[in-house]
Amino acid sequence: MRVPQTKLWTAEPQETGELIREFLIADVFTDTPLEGNQLGIFLDGRGLSHDMMLKATREMKFSETVFFLPPDDPGADAHVRIFTPGGELPFAGHPTLGSAWVLAEILKKELVTLRTGVGLVPVELERDGDDEVTFGWMSQPIPDWGAYEQTAELLDALGTPGKPDGLPIEWYRNGPHNVYVEIPGEQALAALEPDMQMLGRIPVNLSCFTQTAHGVTTRMFAPALGVTEDPATGSAAGPLAVHLARHGRIKFGQEIEIRQGAAINRPSMLYARADGTENTVERVLVGGRAVVVARGEYRLA
Repeated sequence: MRVPQTKLWTAEPQETGELIREFLIADVFTDTPLEGNQLGIFLDGRGLSHDMMLKATREMKFSETVFFLPPDDPGADAHVRIFTPGGELPFAGHPTLGSAWVLAEILKKELVTLRTGVGLVPVELERDGDDEVTFGWMSQPIPDWGAYEQTAELLDALGTPGKPDGLPIEWYRNGPHNVYVEIPGEQALAALEPDMQMLGRIPVNLSCFTQTAHGVTTRMFAPALGVTEDPATGSAAGPLAVHLARHGRIKFGQEIEIRQGAAINRPSMLYARADGTENTVERVLVGGRAVVVARGEYRLA
């Protein structure tokens, strides 16, 4: 399904007693419909309050929904507001890639820059011979990181009491607050059954991962944001590449393939790379594909 060829913000949205907004649904970090991470996209968020955006997000029932607004920065193509069912986020990965994918089709651009809550995020898009977008690379904010202090509480909620062997449990923040726990093997990763009630009281996104022959397999739990398990977490993919490179599991500059979502029947594929050194991370890239699967209008009031 092609993105509708509409012109953004050429006129104020017309209200006729009903609050109607055009929307798309994209599956992100996949090129196969009904896989990857679902994203609700409202093409014109003008006139919608914060509370209305949150209500619309909860109605969509996806891990994230975005709202396009005219940019307030001359270097941006759009201002994108990102919501989970639990509230607004300053930055998230699959909403950024999915938004850029759609905007690239509308604006006919190979470089789309989004204004997010953490500043400008550029996304480079690749096209095929038919001029269709085929892949996107986003330059993510370089994360801060440190040792995670609530390890015992977190592992109890995860159902793996006692520190597992492997890399240290650390947090990374590039907008969202992600904590990384290495799990010994794909079978153990697939068997995880966290206590979501306990985990929901810990305000972090929990990324569990294991290295494999093909790269890395991950599962992400974020009940504090209203997301039990996320099919594909772009904001966690970049810091994971940093985490692995900092601890010598991969080289800086090495691209990794990340598989996620199979445990909830939404298989996804992400690619990530961290450039720099252990002391100075220079750039973090996360890439993938997307496909638009639905479009229509929503009556919001």
